[in-house]
Amino acid sequence: MTKWVYNFGGEKTEGRADMRYLLGGKGANLAEMSSLGLPVPSGFTITTEVCTHYYQNEKNYPAALKDQVTQALALLEADMGMNFGDPLNPLLISVRSGARVSMPGMMDTVLNLGLNDETVEGLAKKSGDERFAWDSYRRFIQMYGDVVLGVPHHDFEDILERHKTDENLKQDTDITPEGWKSIVADYKTLVKNELNKPFPMDPQEQLWGAIGAVFSSWMVPRAVAYRHIHDISADWGTAVNVQSMVFGNMGENCATGVAFTRDPATGENYFYGEYLINAQGEDVVAGIRTPQSLTTKGKEKEGSTLPAMEEIMPAVFKQLDEIRHKLEGHYSDMQDIEFTVQQGKLYMLQTRTGKRTTAAALKIAVDMVAENVISQEEALCRVEPQSLDQLLHPTLDPMAHKTVLTKGLPASPGAACGVIVFSADEAEKQGNQGIKVILCRRETSPEDIHGMHAAVGILTTRGGMTSHAAVVARGMGRACVAGAGSIQMDYDHQLLRIGDTTVKAGELLTIDGSTGEVMLGEVPTVQPQLSENFSTIMGWADAHRRMVVRANAETQKDAETACRFGAEGIGLCRTEHMFFDPDRIQNVREMIIASSAPYRRDVLEKLLPAQRGDFIQLFEIMKGLPVTIRLLDPPLHEFLPHTDEDIQQFAKAAGIDEAQIRLRLSALHESNPMLGHRGCRLGITFPEIYEMQVQAILEAALKVGGVTPEIMIPLIATKAEFDIMKKLVDDKAAEVFEDKGEKVDYLVGTMIELPRAALTANQIAEQAEFFSFGTNDLTQTTLGLSRDDSANFMPDYLYHGVFEKDPFATLDIEGVGQLVEIAAEKGRKTRPDIKLGICGEHGGDPASITFCEQVGLDYVSCSPYRVPIARLAAAQACIRKNARGRLGKSKENKEKKAA
Repeated sequence: MTKWVYNFGGEKTEGRADMRYLLGGKGANLAEMSSLGLPVPSGFTITTEVCTHYYQNEKNYPAALKDQVTQALALLEADMGMNFGDPLNPLLISVRSGARVSMPGMMDTVLNLGLNDETVEGLAKKSGDERFAWDSYRRFIQMYGDVVLGVPHHDFEDILERHKTDENLKQDTDITPEGWKSIVADYKTLVKNELNKPFPMDPQEQLWGAIGAVFSSWMVPRAVAYRHIHDISADWGTAVNVQSMVFGNMGENCATGVAFTRDPATGENYFYGEYLINAQGEDVVAGIRTPQSLTTKGKEKEGSTLPAMEEIMPAVFKQLDEIRHKLEGHYSDMQDIEFTVQQGKLYMLQTRTGKRTTAAALKIAVDMVAENVISQEEALCRVEPQSLDQLLHPTLDPMAHKTVLTKGLPASPGAACGVIVFSADEAEKQGNQGIKVILCRRETSPEDIHGMHAAVGILTTRGGMTSHAAVVARGMGRACVAGAGSIQMDYDHQLLRIGDTTVKAGELLTIDGSTGEVMLGEVPTVQPQLSENFSTIMGWADAHRRMVVRANAETQKDAETACRFGAEGIGLCRTEHMFFDPDRIQNVREMIIASSAPYRRDVLEKLLPAQRGDFIQLFEIMKGLPVTIRLLDPPLHEFLPHTDEDIQQFAKAAGIDEAQIRLRLSALHESNPMLGHRGCRLGITFPEIYEMQVQAILEAALKVGGVTPEIMIPLIATKAEFDIMKKLVDDKAAEVFEDKGEKVDYLVGTMIELPRAALTANQIAEQAEFFSFGTNDLTQTTLGLSRDDSANFMPDYLYHGVFEKDPFATLDIEGVGQLVEIAAEKGRKTRPDIKLGICGEHGGDPASITFCEQVGLDYVSCSPYRVPIARLAAAQACIRKNARGRLGKSKENKEKKAA
């Protein structure tokens, strides 16, 4: 028979810390603390498998569960010497959630369960404290009424506040026993009026109501949202922990508190925590009373005059401090603990790995290595790569007041405040005047690049996490909130509307690209400062990783930022961004409008010096590190003017008839430009464009010296296309070298961004010297999804489990990943020394980087600000791969020995 219930504490403990998948984190750690001999109130855990069964069977429990709960409850009664529902000697219990990973505040808890009109009298008589008993009863009705019965919490609070006002009382602790009795009566009346039935008096009904509420809370919107944010699977489920109550609200020798074995904000190694005298757990976090510091050091840091536990409960504090060291030593990590003191006796209610800021995570990891508690490998795996974003971008001052108007997608981390502008030109104009601006667009296009560069932040109402705005913003290190669909942008009247709020051009707005929040006015920000601990962790990461980490960069600022963050080259230089420079766009447009190749070449000659200068600058900054330059990729019409005003201005400057321009615009228009006249198709039909770029690259390399440029041909589908382009590059190189009288080594490769290219990679590798997987377009073309338009329905796909994660944020390993594996295998079979990398947005995603390590790619390339994330993720992937290898080898040796 399946075991659905596990006991802990008392005479029988059945669980262990490594059973968190079955018992949840809380249940597993309660069992572990019991086995360590710590003072844990007895109880039992209903497993996560019951939660799975509950949702798979129309919210019905397994048939054997009720009997197993009854048996566990009987054992609990025997341990505690009390009986559940006994009017004279009542056992009271708590019912708490407990998923395998901590989800603080997301699911439900019920305390003091088992109280009713009879057992409250028994509790009062047994404790000798009528006030305590009735205070506990009102807490139970309020919590159970809210969590299980659905009566709004604030309705109970209103009754409580009215009573204190009527009696002229300031604190809950001032309320008399008679006052609590009156409040309890009002609470029960509220429940009856709301539900048309009385508050349940049967303890068994109360228990099963609370168990059901905890399981149901697994799927409430806040829990679903939390799981989505933190990549927690809905299939995991939650356990339910039923535990005998201990009371911190029985008098002045009682207390309750929460503590961390180290400071979770800074990582400093001192006992950090808060407690309240004569209170229950929810009082500490509710903010009704001011919590007091555990230690005198904490008291001094906070400038508090309230006594520390160390001062007024020295014996209890000493025991708690000993437990602190014991738990941290046992788990080899900083712990978050909850405790209660009942009449001078300490009880431990929870321990779990403590959540911490990124700065604290780095310090704790480095310190624990220095203390010989953990290895460098363990330290590296303790730090969440994505969390490094907190250190690399400005963040909002956590103490500042903010008025949140709406929330979009957290497309590019960091916080920014500026005046609203609605066009890229205006952003550039005001930016050049030293004004900080937030560029607000329904969606951005490559033509907005100059305005995006000038802005401190970007806000769009359309697009997803890998939309143009998101990708470019991350590359520039700009804060960006994308897809804020509740915002109405009115370009004509230069304003945006969010519900009843209107914000006009020139007014201040703050955005947080780490959370997606859009806030009214200015919210102060804090600039990042990289610590010595950051440098230490990065140094360890570099020593433990195999893959090279490059950056996607094409501007001086991007390249310098990449180098500052430890990039080992440029994996993608998008040359089209260089063409959008305001000083060049006129020549670019004239080149496209040109009706003959000779005229087009004349215009390209004007662009050559600037393009050559771009590459000289990049090569000098990178100092001999590899630089992969993608030749022009986007459709030509993206460069052309579109509004009447722009067309008129361009025609006048170029001396070309406006009608001719409109005819050319019409001819270049495409219904599906993503699959249209772009990439190598441009190079084949307008070879002079690629010839100019190749000349600029090689002349720049010759001038700087010590450079081996990597020339990348985009959007190859067939070997024939690549062969044509390779010949174009080689012919132009021969011409440049003959003209200059000297040579430079160079490589020619391609982006693998179409399924056919992946499937025929063995043929393409006959000529291609490197492959760079362009996973943005490879994902689009494999899944048949537009990365911009899919943002409209992707949340529904994630909710229904069509995709576990957004495939434009984390690589679709089953589909797109399989193509990457096929291409890598076929490419190596033809050319064993072929260089393989990834340059899509996935190059900065830790889960995708893990896949790249498994496949054996040589490098990943990502936005400059994601380089540290990629360095750490690459190290973690290598450490885990090696650990799996050692485990497999050990198992193989054991099997050989046994044979």
